[in-house]
Amino acid sequence: MSEKQNRSGFVFKTYEASYQSPFDKLFEIFKELITHTSGDFDEAIDWLRQLDIEYKLTTPEYTIDDFIEDLKKKGYIREEIDPNGTGAGKTTITAKTERAIRQQALDHIFGKIKRSGSGNHKSKGVGIGDEHTGEFRAYQFGDALEKVSMTESLRNAQINHGVGNFNLTEDDLVVEETLHKSQMSTVLMIDISHSMILYGEDRITPAKKVAMALAELITTRYPKDTLEILVFGNDAWPIKIKDLPYLNVGPYHTNTVAGLQLAMDMLRRKRNTNKQIFMITDGKPSCLRMPDGQYYKNSVGLDPYIVNKCYAMAQQARRLHIPITTFMIAEDPYLMRFVREFTQANRGKAFYTGLKGLGEMIFEDYENNRKKRIKG
Repeated sequence: MSEKQNRSGFVFKTYEASYQSPFDKLFEIFKELITHTSGDFDEAIDWLRQLDIEYKLTTPEYTIDDFIEDLKKKGYIREEIDPNGTGAGKTTITAKTERAIRQQALDHIFGKIKRSGSGNHKSKGVGIGDEHTGEFRAYQFGDALEKVSMTESLRNAQINHGVGNFNLTEDDLVVEETLHKSQMSTVLMIDISHSMILYGEDRITPAKKVAMALAELITTRYPKDTLEILVFGNDAWPIKIKDLPYLNVGPYHTNTVAGLQLAMDMLRRKRNTNKQIFMITDGKPSCLRMPDGQYYKNSVGLDPYIVNKCYAMAQQARRLHIPITTFMIAEDPYLMRFVREFTQANRGKAFYTGLKGLGEMIFEDYENNRKKRIKG
């Protein structure tokens, strides 16, 4: 037997993490901190310094001050000039940082979907569209010529007529099936009532991360789709994507009706037929604005007057063919009952979720909703 043999099997090595520069390591942490501090640079840096003391994040060769200087050089932060000239201006993050935060949120949330396998969102049917399925069928009168698979059609012609007497007929033509990818208009509603930070649990930061990831997904992967975002507390108002990192809760009750009214007003202006509302909330509706401008509030239990107004809005959205998907970040039985009845009134969808899986379920539902079956 030869001394040189072919060997096969597994080779185990010590795991080696991919190289990250000192800046990149700190920048990953900084992006998380700046989201938690709602864009407050000074507070985020204070937290970073505390983490550095505890976990030895930096070295004498590369300090937190070096990191801040690099943030300036790379265009991630800027110093605003003090209009009074009394001292140094405030340091703020730039649009470049806002984009980086959105991309990180997308990587964290959408990346988990791909690894877990829950991101394989299949359409229920095929039709005229632009997403190839890899499946073929015989050509039918009326099929567009650009849909004909020439490779498969020529292969059929050779099989049917032979190579020596080559002939291509209509019976040899094969068309590749495609899925129709419809345009979707989405409004994302985010609850910013005070309960989003009550009970020692930060619920607003995960909600912001989901909103930023969804915004990044739609603007980069589905540029023809539209996404509008609103927040609701005592009232409801729209915000821009760039404002998401700075989003904070207020001393508000939960005016779900105002949020739904504004969401439907936004969607009425959209011409495409596919429209939907995502609502992230952790509490029951507890507020209404009356015709005289006064607020009717009741935080005790489920107020029948407020709840019935919510059901009426759900039914109105159903008549407008606008499904509402509710993500309830709470597990109280009476809140789940409200969401269940609200969903039945709209014939929409509801998820009762903790904070961990919120982003995965939002993206799974978004993908399912945007592929529509086309009936010929």
